[in-house]
Amino acid sequence: MAQDDTANASARAGLGTFERYLSLWVALCIVVGIGLGHFAPAAFATIADVEFAHVNLVVAVLVWLMIVPMLLKIDFAALGTVRQHWRGIGVTLFINWAVKPFSMALLGSFFLAWLFAPWLPAGEIGSYIAGLILLAAAPCTAMVFVWSNLCEGEPHFTLSQVALNDVIMIFAFAPLVALLLGVASITVPWDTLLLSVALYIVLPVVVAQVLRRLLLRSGENALNRAQAILQPISLLALLTTLVLLFGFQGEAILAQPAVIALIAVPILFQVYLNAGLAYWLSKRFGVAWCVAAPAALIGASNFFELAVAAAISLFGLNSGAALATVVGVLVEVPVMLSIVALVKRTRGWYEGVPAS
Repeated sequence: MAQDDTANASARAGLGTFERYLSLWVALCIVVGIGLGHFAPAAFATIADVEFAHVNLVVAVLVWLMIVPMLLKIDFAALGTVRQHWRGIGVTLFINWAVKPFSMALLGSFFLAWLFAPWLPAGEIGSYIAGLILLAAAPCTAMVFVWSNLCEGEPHFTLSQVALNDVIMIFAFAPLVALLLGVASITVPWDTLLLSVALYIVLPVVVAQVLRRLLLRSGENALNRAQAILQPISLLALLTTLVLLFGFQGEAILAQPAVIALIAVPILFQVYLNAGLAYWLSKRFGVAWCVAAPAALIGASNFFELAVAAAISLFGLNSGAALATVVGVLVEVPVMLSIVALVKRTRGWYEGVPAS
């Protein structure tokens, strides 16, 4: 019992105040953003005009402040441990790159373009689906470490899987998104898409790894201090971005508040579907539970910071695609916490331990 209490305390400590109440912060950003957008529309119009090649420069700076501190945690040397967990790696790669983006495209089309179409603005349905595709095509990075810690997952597997996903994302994100947007009959602005990949994936990865190496020259403590300083900046940048997004989306949200709830439905289906499939495949292939649990979480969660940035670059700050990615942020934490609880409750079933 004492060991269980210690483990639970450690898990709670792994989920910081911000992460624990992320849904609350997002809700506050909705209120603040809508209010500012309503009372100061000229300010938001000025921000929207600060762009180059369809990339909003204000949002680009904020996204860099969000992403670089997260990527600073990634040690690409961990890729050397991939062979130790090849079955779990294989399951997660299959879910992340062969199942999740395509299942989201199908679910988005089914729910938004067909089932919920009468209750959605017809001109925005394609944009909503595009946002969902962008959300599903970007596997999660930083928050995965929190989820893995909460379910007592194997840390080396988590680190190596995240590092591998980041490498794949550099090369696969643009063609995968272009393919699925084409299937959804949405024109792909290739120049903006490639610029987004360079701006929000390639360059931040390079900068973060160079900075990481420089800091490690002074020891592990120097890296830890830098992360402690940058983490609050990253969180503030995330919240500021959300305020901007909801400032532009405010009028649409006030006019049709049910839209957010309808967009959330395919996201919920997709998350539970992919988590369950990853967990079941891990069991079938004899993957240890301490690897299967984070595999399910990695397979289900999304790199919503990248998705938001790409949606803004491709479709604009006040687009339906940007709104759809923000809905993903809103549901991410409570859904992932429920999956953590499910994999921990089913550990006995997974390991074949009879119920007492």
